[in-house]
Amino acid sequence: MSEALTTESLDQKVAEVFGALAIDKRRLPSSQLQKRGLPSYVAEWVLDHLAPGRGLVTSEEMGKIQAWANKFLPLPTDAGLVKNRLLNGEVVKVLTPVEVEIVLTRSAQERVAHLKLLGLSGVHIPDGLVNAHPGLLKQGMWGVVELANTQEGIAILSFKPMQATVNLDLFKEKRSAFSLDEWRALLLTSMGYNPWAFNDQERTYLLCRLLPLVEKNLHLLELAPKGTGKSYLYENISPHVRLVSGGNVSPAVLFVNNSTGQWGLLARFAVVVLDEVQTLKFEKPQEIIGGLKGFLANARLTRGGLYETASACSLVLLANITLDREQRPMHTPLIQELPDFLQETAFVDRLKGILPGWKIRKLSSASFAQGMGLKADFFGDALLALREDLSANQQVKRAVVLKGERLYKRNEDAVHAIAAGLMKLQFPHGIVEPEELEFYCVRPAVELRQLVWDQLYTLDAEYRQYDETIEYEIVAARA
Repeated sequence: MSEALTTESLDQKVAEVFGALAIDKRRLPSSQLQKRGLPSYVAEWVLDHLAPGRGLVTSEEMGKIQAWANKFLPLPTDAGLVKNRLLNGEVVKVLTPVEVEIVLTRSAQERVAHLKLLGLSGVHIPDGLVNAHPGLLKQGMWGVVELANTQEGIAILSFKPMQATVNLDLFKEKRSAFSLDEWRALLLTSMGYNPWAFNDQERTYLLCRLLPLVEKNLHLLELAPKGTGKSYLYENISPHVRLVSGGNVSPAVLFVNNSTGQWGLLARFAVVVLDEVQTLKFEKPQEIIGGLKGFLANARLTRGGLYETASACSLVLLANITLDREQRPMHTPLIQELPDFLQETAFVDRLKGILPGWKIRKLSSASFAQGMGLKADFFGDALLALREDLSANQQVKRAVVLKGERLYKRNEDAVHAIAAGLMKLQFPHGIVEPEELEFYCVRPAVELRQLVWDQLYTLDAEYRQYDETIEYEIVAARA
């Protein structure tokens, strides 16, 4: 990072260029809103509406925030109080996630809402609200709801969604106002990290955690010790990202419930993250691995042939690994500590890359954002919008050619996908020099895929008929 670049100079530029789309990332931790269980993309929205500004939250602002939270943001332990108010005939207004389910049975055909934080299910919701906000039927939406106890039972009277308006052209256009160092620092700050707390290589690895958002079906495995913040980003980046941490994982949860026809997580979310896969309880692991291999290979979901659909979801696996005294992985192959069924080479081959999280230092208080970044709701939606921009994919495919006598097609596809994702992140405006493309996009892409290839080469002789090392050349950088 350039020595001339400082937090103060970058803060000023971010505020000038992005205006109301930027927020001082120091304010959220000092607001205490996340202690209410809010992800960043919701908490920053609340904070900016109640107490816009810069610097740490003042005591006066804190009082205003707490008063609002006590009124409109009940804790899970307050569910009984909310239900009692409804029973007393009050109209209750709260900020909460809402999911809608379509019930089609002989006895009932209706739309019902579920407000899980309040312990309310089967809540009546007007047809017009569901038609106006289709996201309620997919991954659910955060918003302010008005609830009342009616003759039909608990009902939603109104729903105001919490959402940003994304202008991808604006996002790409603003990139030209920043140097590459400034832009990378802005991305990291927007993710919630302090870019000055990490070296340049670590910054690249952290940015790689965003790849599943900007590329469809980009499946990653991150291996790291505890304390490197593997799940921190995914918990706070977007409502279209679902983090599964603890509990049971079944074929019905991931793919489709054959009894009800309800599609699982991989059909309803843009990114699904399985956290600490060693501790998750997998039901019917052989059925899961069979379904995952098919999905990772052809982007289609099915279960027993009863239902089938396409899905652009990216799957991320997060796993803890043991390091030696030099802070290097203790076991070879690297995937040795995964559940046995996830070590199957046909499955590992379908992952685009392995992110070496052990090369990222453990998080400390200094690791978190200290300046101006993009608001989480806008940032997350902008990243997902980049999925539809295929210009980087085309540019990388023309520019990057794998070399060798015995090339393996999936290595080529993975390198192209990862490099294109890194280009979308760092050069969304499409302007990149050949040296920048190679250093910031292609080299990391090859490293992540080479780690997958090393596991396959070690575990399965079938892969040794191909070149052991992934080699490439840059033949062009522009259209």
